[in-house]
Amino acid sequence: MTTDIPVVRGPLAARENLIRIGTRGSELAVTQTSGVARHIAAATGCEVALVIVTTKGDTSPAPLAQLGGTGVFVSALRDALVAGRCDLAVHSLKDLPTGECAGITLGAIPPRADARDALCARDGLTLDELPRGARVGTGSPRRSAQLLRRRPDLDVCDLRGNVDSRLARVGNDLDAVVLAAAGLLRIGRDPAITELFALDEAPPAPGQGALAVEIRRNNEPALAAQLERALAALDDPAARACALAERSVLATLEAGCQAPVGAWARLDGDRLRLTAAVYAVDGGSQVEATAEMAWPSPAAVQSPTNVERLGAEVALQLLAAGAAQIAPLTLLTGGAVAGAGNPAPQTPPSRTQIGATR
Repeated sequence: MTTDIPVVRGPLAARENLIRIGTRGSELAVTQTSGVARHIAAATGCEVALVIVTTKGDTSPAPLAQLGGTGVFVSALRDALVAGRCDLAVHSLKDLPTGECAGITLGAIPPRADARDALCARDGLTLDELPRGARVGTGSPRRSAQLLRRRPDLDVCDLRGNVDSRLARVGNDLDAVVLAAAGLLRIGRDPAITELFALDEAPPAPGQGALAVEIRRNNEPALAAQLERALAALDDPAARACALAERSVLATLEAGCQAPVGAWARLDGDRLRLTAAVYAVDGGSQVEATAEMAWPSPAAVQSPTNVERLGAEVALQLLAAGAAQIAPLTLLTGGAVAGAGNPAPQTPPSRTQIGATR
């Protein structure tokens, strides 16, 4: 793993004209955070360094659904940010709890990478070409449900580890694994992809393919001014609008990143369209809903309230269609997380309130 941005694995004292960016230590995390760091260095003229922070999700071998709550890849980074051990923190947006965190705000969502899921199978096989009973690895209940809905004969196995350790199992004890296309592309492992799943057939985790840059709320004035320039250069209004709409589905459902929920928002001309689905964990059934809102132009700055109401509208449609009866939506709930400074989920707006914003 190489990067042109300094990487520090211990404490790094704050100093003038230095911006410290907290990140997990995996190759993927360092690679994607280094890209953010280069943009920040160019926008501010400051020295930039990465500060490695180890999270609970990095050290525990347990399945993600058993680790006790959302934020397993996030909480330690947020603690470091609040404590002043770094000035910014970069996360994969899909790992971020939907509730607010005291002392921290979402500063930027950079342009989004490919949001699709990717099959990496032995012998170049597609999902339809895998033999009956093939063993396919994934750590995601959503991906598991989508796989079983399309191929109920598959043996879907739990999967943990970094990208390379997961890929190494293909052709050994597994016939295939399913990973986020964005991560494979970012670290040059895209030759392993044998099929990309269409977003309209397999909506991804809310925010998949996007990064989140979090910032401490109360910085000293000189640092605050530098970070404001950096975040303005990073933030992509279209990516932010789509991600906030998708995440609002989870927030309204009071579901978490390990619940079997997929959501896909996209710009289509002058409309922002959002589709979401909730799956039974065995893939036997699903409910789906779609809504849209006006989008004057891809560069327009939309009110977060409007796009979040779009997500709430779709979530209420899902609940009305029986989502809570077919899926464990509280699996790693995305609302209040003990010790994370998150408030309890708010009551979603009524259909009448939502309709009035269209």
